[in-house]
Amino acid sequence: MISRKSLVQRAITFACPPRVPLWFVNCDQAEGDVMVYHMSLEKPGEPGTSEWGYRLENLGDGTMGHPVRPHLPDWQSAEGFAPPPLREAERMARKEAFFAECQDRYRLASLDLSGFTIYMLLRGFENSMADFLAEPERAAWLLDMILDWECDLARLAARQGFHAMHFLDDWGTQTGLMVSPGLWRKMFKPRYRRQFAVVHELGLDVWFHCCGNLTEIAADFHEIGVDVLNVSQPNVVDVQAVAARLRGKQCFLMPISYQTVGISGTVEEIYAEARRLYDLLGTAAGGFIGYVEEYSCMGMPAENYRACAESFRRLGPKST
Repeated sequence: MISRKSLVQRAITFACPPRVPLWFVNCDQAEGDVMVYHMSLEKPGEPGTSEWGYRLENLGDGTMGHPVRPHLPDWQSAEGFAPPPLREAERMARKEAFFAECQDRYRLASLDLSGFTIYMLLRGFENSMADFLAEPERAAWLLDMILDWECDLARLAARQGFHAMHFLDDWGTQTGLMVSPGLWRKMFKPRYRRQFAVVHELGLDVWFHCCGNLTEIAADFHEIGVDVLNVSQPNVVDVQAVAARLRGKQCFLMPISYQTVGISGTVEEIYAEARRLYDLLGTAAGGFIGYVEEYSCMGMPAENYRACAESFRRLGPKST
């Protein structure tokens, strides 16, 4: 019997895991092989306000909330702006209990939101889109501040004994990227490359979550060092095109779509979708991790939630 940590690592490194590992993301974590520790904090004395200063309005719908207003609506308001303090003792206050609960599972330290997404929450979406073209030097200053701070948290996670850093940075809409591939490769790709190199130097794996259609830059993420790529909305991604370039090279973290099949499909359709994704992206050597998220807030029946988990448990090694 191998440890659950080793099972996940074998999937990442294509070292022939005996089964597909599972991550239960937002509940029932003890049923899976990965457990996540949330590293983000609120601003002291301001409940509901991120340590970066932005607020997400809670609509009571079970989602993470929606931006209320930009925290840095103009560049004058950004004068003297600094990253949050590390607050290591407070940030790690739950770590010992978490490690005890993890037992032999893979320990994932999550930033909850990161990089470009933090930038947009600070500046606002429209300002951000304008910044990258009209104010590239100022944009680079703020973006570098965010990514450097995230590297500090990676150093903390490495000191504390975690196995990986989890970045959550949505780049896609339902139909394509939020910016052109050329702009992304010029402004963001080299910064991610440097950030992921720091994480790897610390001995940690890089997990990267991305909602939306990332088809055009999936191979770029692999090139710059993402160990586990979460294609969070396979229903809007050209999975066949991604597989043609990356199957057997990239480890994928895959859900059953929580916009389509996972919500409104039958149990049999959920099983078939897990098999389809695995046959496209997985190999006998590994490269596939099942992602199970409870989404009753979007209409997912309890039966479908259970079926998503069972669909990944039914998968097994296949020939290349």
